[in-house]
Amino acid sequence: MLHRQMKKYIIIMALALIGCTAGAQDNTLTKAEIKDGWKLLWDGKTTEGWISAKGDAFPDKGWHIADGMLVVEDGGGGEAANGGDIITVKEYKNFILTVDFKITEGANSGIKYFVQTDLESSGSSIGCEFQILDDIRHPDAKLGVNGNRTLGSLYDLIRADKEEAGFDINKFNTAKVIVDGNHVEHWLNGVKIVSYDRNNQMFNALVQCSKYKIYPGFGNFEKGHILIQDHGHEVFFKNIKIKEL
Repeated sequence: MLHRQMKKYIIIMALALIGCTAGAQDNTLTKAEIKDGWKLLWDGKTTEGWISAKGDAFPDKGWHIADGMLVVEDGGGGEAANGGDIITVKEYKNFILTVDFKITEGANSGIKYFVQTDLESSGSSIGCEFQILDDIRHPDAKLGVNGNRTLGSLYDLIRADKEEAGFDINKFNTAKVIVDGNHVEHWLNGVKIVSYDRNNQMFNALVQCSKYKIYPGFGNFEKGHILIQDHGHEVFFKNIKIKEL
């Protein structure tokens, strides 16, 4: 019990630290962040640490780096219409992940975790997903159940409660995913919008009512890659940081 309370305290302190460093230079770490164990998951300049979800190298099309931003190019929509998804070379277990993102009108993308590269899929690689979506203009927002495919949701499983999160399509917004054992949270702009526990009967029942029911063990893996999705729409990412717990 004490161990779990300490981990919660570390998470709270880490979130407070993020708020205090909001004005820092893009794609850099402050001395305080470094001391607290944060690392850049993307260096803002190269593709180091990232590869195609379908191969051994970074995609040679569909992505580019410009002005400190990692950009998914507009390919006219459709699943993996350009270069396809990218994943971290490394797998992660317990962590706090933060990503600044900005979407264009009608865009669809996502940040996935617990991604397993050996799960066969005709489209995007499979993993739990922090949905990135233009809820107003993209039709996926009206699919699924009770809004569970909208921005910030655990895609196709749990709807995000983001009314207080202040999402602005014209600006960069901050996604945060916290994984502490079987407990997972999605945050948007400093507001917790999804909270769930996995590896239990309730979570497994949700999976069985979703598109992921055909994948044994979905969402219950101990660790996995982190993924940024190419869904054929222009989306911008920066300040991709991680703190392993």
